[in-house]
Amino acid sequence: MKKIATAVLMTLALGACAQKPVETAQPTPPPPPPAPTKAQAVLKAAKGTKQKGMIHFTDEGAGKMKLDVMLEGLKPGPHGFHIHEVGDCSGKDFASAGGHFNPSQMKHGSPGHESHAGDMGNVTADRKGKVNTSITIEGVDLGAGPHGIVGKSVVVHQGKDDLKSQPAGNSGPRILCGVIEAL
Repeated sequence: MKKIATAVLMTLALGACAQKPVETAQPTPPPPPPAPTKAQAVLKAAKGTKQKGMIHFTDEGAGKMKLDVMLEGLKPGPHGFHIHEVGDCSGKDFASAGGHFNPSQMKHGSPGHESHAGDMGNVTADRKGKVNTSITIEGVDLGAGPHGIVGKSVVVHQGKDDLKSQPAGNSGPRILCGVIEAL
């Protein structure tokens, strides 16, 4: 009798094991590629003008981005300088670049003063019409997230950004435009 009871228990135990679904190991997806740490924008001018420029972007971490700005052919003085939401500089007046990059829906203002991410203030051309400066901005990165600027555009305006008029600072026509591309 003991042998029969042992056999029944063994059969039940094996049956329970047989009904248990077999777990299969799922492959672990590869981690996403790291965000680039450098990018650039080659700025072109409206047709028939001789303005040009280059901007190098370096992600310094901790939410800070360094920009090395080199521009030529500008009227001496300050010029509005912004990141725009669309990476398209094909239109004659660069309207194809859309409005200012504003992922957090903030008001326009001066950089670092609770303004939107596209606000970079002004760059000032010297008496020869050149800009050669480095600035640091916050609130943007080179990743694929909502604050990522790769694929957006940089626009230089004809006039000074007053840092308060909504939505874009009253800085006049767009005179230079370039798409931000990862390096």
